[in-house]
Amino acid sequence: MHHRRPRDRRRLIARAVGTAGVLAVALSAGVTPSMAAGKASAKPTASGSSPDEDPTNWAPENDSAALPKAAHPAPTLSRGRSSAVQLKLPAPSGPYQVGTFSQHLVDKSRTDPYVPGNRARELMVTYWYPAASTSGYPLAPWMPSGSGAHFLRSRGLSPQQVSLPTTSSHVLAPVTTKLGKLPVLLYSTGLHSDRAMGTALAEDLASRGYIVIAVDHTHDANEVQFPNGRIEVNTMPSGAHSSDTLDVRAADIRFVINQLGTIAKGGNPDADRAKLPSGLTKTVDTSHIGMFGWSLGGAAVDTAMQLDHRIAAGANLDGQFFGSAPGKDLSRPFMLFSSGTHNRNNDSSWRKLWPHLKGYRVDIQLHTSRHLSFSDNEWLVPQVAPLLGMSQAQVQQQYGTIDPNRAIKIQRVYLAAFFDQELRKKHSALLDGPTKSYPEIAFVR
Repeated sequence: MHHRRPRDRRRLIARAVGTAGVLAVALSAGVTPSMAAGKASAKPTASGSSPDEDPTNWAPENDSAALPKAAHPAPTLSRGRSSAVQLKLPAPSGPYQVGTFSQHLVDKSRTDPYVPGNRARELMVTYWYPAASTSGYPLAPWMPSGSGAHFLRSRGLSPQQVSLPTTSSHVLAPVTTKLGKLPVLLYSTGLHSDRAMGTALAEDLASRGYIVIAVDHTHDANEVQFPNGRIEVNTMPSGAHSSDTLDVRAADIRFVINQLGTIAKGGNPDADRAKLPSGLTKTVDTSHIGMFGWSLGGAAVDTAMQLDHRIAAGANLDGQFFGSAPGKDLSRPFMLFSSGTHNRNNDSSWRKLWPHLKGYRVDIQLHTSRHLSFSDNEWLVPQVAPLLGMSQAQVQQQYGTIDPNRAIKIQRVYLAAFFDQELRKKHSALLDGPTKSYPEIAFVR
């Protein structure tokens, strides 16, 4: 991905974040539930990238939405407050309770493209799944206190000002076996963002009977912490091309799918031999795999599906495509799900892909939403906007006028409808066309 000139970069960041995006400084690259306190092994060497060709940029250069230190709202937030602002996430809406755990995976067949030497590619991934029972199993934090403090400090905040959320998922709760084999969904997040940014969607899909796996793309993500406390940060070269970044992400996804096969056979691919929840090996269905992603992670879905035919269905949440993948035929089902100002009428990469989708295809748009609406930011930022002195107009500038509760609900419902239809063969009338129940959804014909 080529960097734009500094003037263009400032313009893009302003559009991606704006005044209302100040909390995204602390949240957009969220640390995951599995992380423990640790020391960063390196400092970031890249500050974000931009699209290679298309002058219309539908994704921020950096989905972690970093702003200069001078723009941090910490003094305003702390003024006159004796306790931290406690952030919350929406509870899952499905019928099943949710379990979670994380894995440390090492791909010895590849070297990490973002660090010098012959270092093997390492990943951290988080699983969510329907749990048989949750009693006695603790709730997982969105990020734990140690790494959370590191995460906040690097953005000019502290745990005394903001308490990051607790999720609705229980660590290592047993996987329910009553449902038989469970379809698997993989998630890839935005550029320099963190896998925790998809928690609200991942937990909900798990509560509906899916195993969901979110992948942190090490040295692309702003922070990835490993079980020994080591934190790896963004070291992506400033001149990296989007297509190359997507190729790395696609290879990460294929590797994770290979590890699923190991689990299905009764093995444990965790590099540290960390415990797996009971019931997992009996329920992983490697014959029904889907993938979804936000922003650059949405673009990664197409690239990964071209690389790995085991991915049976894919959904792109408001991500611009790059490289050769959108110019290749894809015979498997695909969903384009865009924000209120973006669709294939004004994104040439989406127009390029559309005629190459030879299987089931659907293109829907969430009116009055914005690009950042497809991450946990949609829910978290408005919770502290008044405390930051942010007006409703400032929030709406970057998150649209849609109510956060409504935005998250609609994303959950339509993602579930798509994957239920394509992986479980349960047709959903929601995908047939507009409905009075969800007037915010438009079908792009």
